[in-house]
Amino acid sequence: MVPVSKNSTYRKIHFAVMAIEASAKKANMTGQEMHDRLKRQGLIHKRLFRHYDQLHTQSLEWVVDDTLETLHNWEQEEGGVKQ
Repeated sequence: MVPVSKNSTYRKIHFAVMAIEASAKKANMTGQEMHDRLKRQGLIHKRLFRHYDQLHTQSLEWVVDDTLETLHNWEQEEGGVKQ
């Protein structure tokens, strides 16, 4: 049997991968490009992992829209990037 903490980590990683890939598809970029942009802003840990309990109850479409909007806002605050 898998310990609860490892199962929880697996679920968060699986959720983050789904969110990253779906966000990349909607933004017409590769998963690697989306991952790199999210990582640069700290969104993978600060948003997708930290708020997993709230986010995973939403639709994938909602999570994608929220992720892209948050990425855009954080990049703008940093001094502007991309798109």
